[in-house]
Amino acid sequence: MYAVERPDTRFAWNGDVSLAYQVVGDGASDLLYLQGYCSHVDMNWESPHLAHFLRGLAQHARLIVTDRRGWGCSERFSPGYVADIDTLTDDILAVMAATGSERVSILATYESTIVASLFAAVYPERTMSLALVDPQLTYLPTDETPWMPSLARWQEQISLFRATWGTPKWWDSPDGPERAWFARYTRASVTPGGLAAEVESYLDTDICAVLPSIQVPTLVLVDTDSFYEVLPETGRYAASKIPGARLVEHSSQGGPHFHWYARADPIVQEVGRFLAQIRDEEASFDRVLATVLFTDIVGSTALAAQLGDRRWRELAEQHHATVRTLLARYRGSELDTAGDGFFASFDGPARAVRCAVAITDAVRGLGIEIRAGLHTGEVERLDGKVGGLAVNIGARVATLAAPSEVLVSQTVRDLMVGSDLVFEDRGLHAFKGVPGEWRVHAVVRP
Repeated sequence: MYAVERPDTRFAWNGDVSLAYQVVGDGASDLLYLQGYCSHVDMNWESPHLAHFLRGLAQHARLIVTDRRGWGCSERFSPGYVADIDTLTDDILAVMAATGSERVSILATYESTIVASLFAAVYPERTMSLALVDPQLTYLPTDETPWMPSLARWQEQISLFRATWGTPKWWDSPDGPERAWFARYTRASVTPGGLAAEVESYLDTDICAVLPSIQVPTLVLVDTDSFYEVLPETGRYAASKIPGARLVEHSSQGGPHFHWYARADPIVQEVGRFLAQIRDEEASFDRVLATVLFTDIVGSTALAAQLGDRRWRELAEQHHATVRTLLARYRGSELDTAGDGFFASFDGPARAVRCAVAITDAVRGLGIEIRAGLHTGEVERLDGKVGGLAVNIGARVATLAAPSEVLVSQTVRDLMVGSDLVFEDRGLHAFKGVPGEWRVHAVVRP
């Protein structure tokens, strides 16, 4: 056995209760891992197989690993106290706050899928996506899940917890890897009395009715070869009830059923693809159709030298005030001001063109001229900024304009067919860094 380098363990706090967590990697999005059945953030890294699984997940996201309340390095349960499910969902919020995570994808296994599913249903705005591995939704048989163990079977299991928890008897493969380590792992994860109390407390839990209200993208992964017959049946049921959920089945190939052994790499690959797809979709949600406007003062450098610093500063302030007044009138959004130029966006091309014409005419009264260029296309909004190919095209169009001229791309011209504005063809142009040739038109004043 060899130890794998592990991240630092820290604690989040929900009131006076400490919750252990670790952060691995610095990916583009956050993935919170809630491991069911056994969990110990420090000992996870003593298993080469489990450590390999965690490192794999961290290749696809900033991985947040936590022991839920009652387990591992977090505050423990006692036979006299077990927190309710709602408290466990509050604990997730506490861990997210401690790690600075605004929205998180959740990967949960076994009974931890109960908490994860409830969290996703209650806090869709904080949940980017949900991945459930061998999910458990109830403990006892219901009309929806008749295959679950009977009360008598659970009572027998609770007695076994008390008698044999933390011994090699809990390893499901006599010849499997890490048998001795796993016995220590179970003892470190939870005490026999705490585990028995948790199961007794949660026996009546049933979140099946919650599943249809889960709005976030969901991936369900099940083991088709598990000797725990309830796992594939419950996973298939969960996937059928969560709107739009995708079901993927793998086999543990007759080995230990724990997901970080035979199924580790397939699960990591599926989760990685799933997270990448979610990020791509979310990026597309931030793309909107807009008309961008670029303006700049003609000959500003020479004019500033002629006027001197003080007079130029006063003139620039007058120019800026004029442009901002007209942007407000035509419902444009100022995005950037670089020296003597403005970058703005509009939700309609007609207002954008009329605003550009109005600015061009108004600043002539200040003794200056501007050039203006416009293009309509899909732009990307990120952290309050706007980017994308459409922005580059708009900027290139502006550089072609003569003093006091407003130029527009063919796209803007096509969208304004039927307006009272007149356009004059200025020919085809190739723009640096932009594929193809683009036809440009000048706005002709009546």
